[in-house]
Amino acid sequence: MSQPVSSVVVCMAMEQEAAPLIERLGLQPQPPFAAPAPFVTHAGEYKGLQITVVTSGKDAATGVNNIGTAPAALGAYLALERLKPDLLLNAGTCGGFKAEGGAIGSVYVVSEFRNHDRRISIPGFAEYGVDARAARPAPALAAALGAATGAVSSGNSLDICPEDLAALQASHACCKDMEASGIAWAASFFPQTPLVAIKVVTDIVDGDKPSHEEFLENLATAAQSLQKTVPAALDFIAGKPLDAVFG
Repeated sequence: MSQPVSSVVVCMAMEQEAAPLIERLGLQPQPPFAAPAPFVTHAGEYKGLQITVVTSGKDAATGVNNIGTAPAALGAYLALERLKPDLLLNAGTCGGFKAEGGAIGSVYVVSEFRNHDRRISIPGFAEYGVDARAARPAPALAAALGAATGAVSSGNSLDICPEDLAALQASHACCKDMEASGIAWAASFFPQTPLVAIKVVTDIVDGDKPSHEEFLENLATAAQSLQKTVPAALDFIAGKPLDAVFG
């Protein structure tokens, strides 16, 4: 693509993650783009880029945020199909690992997407379960953000069992989340639209505190970090063709 990037869709799971960013960019609520699916969109212009932030909305039965790989994959697929952006950006929080050098507030540009909780002990299906997918390298973006790079591994539980921990340690994942692998799977059907994922650490998986307590303690702080990090990424992207974004 020789023309500068003109449109970016930012997929985020939770409204608490997205709210500071939406306020910072001055984005406005939009009509549902995928009714009856619950996805919520805010849109506006930032430095010549048309920005649309898509969050997963709320579960009708419980009223809580839709989280996990299934809502994330569906939201990304519908956004790519219907909004047709030049670039898809997944921005969100994650667990980090002190064994991999992570700390609360660490920022990562994802280098690989994989799963750690899809254990399928049937010949030929083990690799399918992990579904490791290399991200398109973006070293210049990582450098501009002062971010590290590393793999993100996704699962559908906030806590961690010994089998999950063993898989995470074996893969040397730097980030543990509940959405990125689903988004990467959906994005694979739209190869003309690159995917970038940026993660901010809210809790230390191999630390001393229970993940849910540390996550809740640090969610607001991580959301504020995303409020700074995502605009910085957009500043880098604005005015550049895709080849330069990933150069």
